[in-house]
Amino acid sequence: MLKPLDYVSQIKPYVPGKPVSELERELGISNSVKLASNENPLGPSRKVVKAIKEFLKNPSEIGRYPDGGGYYLRTALSKAISRKNIPLTIDNFILGNGSNELIDIAVRTYMTHGDEAVMANPSFVVYSMAVRSVGANAIEIPLKDDFSHDLIKMSKAITKNTKMVFVSNPNNPTGTINKKDEFRRFMTDVPDDVLVVVDEAYYEYVTDKDYPDTLKYLAKGRNILILRTFSKAYGLAGLRIGYGISKPEIITEMNKIREPFNTNTPSQICALTALKDKAHLKKSIKLNEEGKVYMYSELDALGIKYIPSQTNFIYIMLQSSSFDLYNALLKEGVIIRPVGPKEIRVTIGLKEENQRFIDALKKVGIK
Repeated sequence: MLKPLDYVSQIKPYVPGKPVSELERELGISNSVKLASNENPLGPSRKVVKAIKEFLKNPSEIGRYPDGGGYYLRTALSKAISRKNIPLTIDNFILGNGSNELIDIAVRTYMTHGDEAVMANPSFVVYSMAVRSVGANAIEIPLKDDFSHDLIKMSKAITKNTKMVFVSNPNNPTGTINKKDEFRRFMTDVPDDVLVVVDEAYYEYVTDKDYPDTLKYLAKGRNILILRTFSKAYGLAGLRIGYGISKPEIITEMNKIREPFNTNTPSQICALTALKDKAHLKKSIKLNEEGKVYMYSELDALGIKYIPSQTNFIYIMLQSSSFDLYNALLKEGVIIRPVGPKEIRVTIGLKEENQRFIDALKKVGIK
């Protein structure tokens, strides 16, 4: 029997939700609402849809390999994100099949068997999966009482074997952020030979003015990798495209590991179009804020505890089993995500989708 490496066999695979169509078939329901994966309920903008339709009109382009380096998109990103005091060039950017792939590339570039990476728990499960996949050790530090990263304990957990620290900010699944002062202290405590990976997948949704400006640390020459994505606020989750921002020398090393054609032509075209469509981004953010206000008020009225969020989802704590609630809501045509024994994560959707969730919650009567 062919056996995997010991450390690979110990990894728990990521378990995605079933396709909506399959759940509806199994349960005999229709018109279900998916609030499980933190997608933008508006989807892509009309300009993005138009761009991909135009691409499909040219069959010869479909038969050609994509731009392996993503030249035009990286150029656009460098112009959009640069500031007078923080100039960025195309060499500061790397594209990935979602920012998820960039986590894996960073780990494979800088870590090997016996190394350590420090991260929070609970946080994005892919960090520990990527680290363990190369035989390295994931050092998981519990969140603080406010459900944000305990950056003090995380910095103290760094040893001579630590090669990387992951900071999900805002954190998934709790929706919390670490603020400027604590992040500044953290960066002071982290040794220069440790790569700080800051996952800012929900960056566009953050409204707290005390949110750290991580680009400042890059400008100071720190070893930091900032991850962002087009999957969330830009509504391109199905196209799988994200990007990393770092020092050119770090990007150069990561490109040695990156697959030659890891992002496809349609995803690059749509991301480039989405980046320019500021009106759609603004509309998406506004819808999310309105949805949060509604959800908070309804959850308060039901006496259900939740964590105020800086993202497009809400972390909810129950008095009973999250999996019982998940199954009960499924029968009502509402799909949410259990993230702990008594914790669920619910995406903020369209107005009518949020109402469906609250109505279903009232109907099943589980708190």
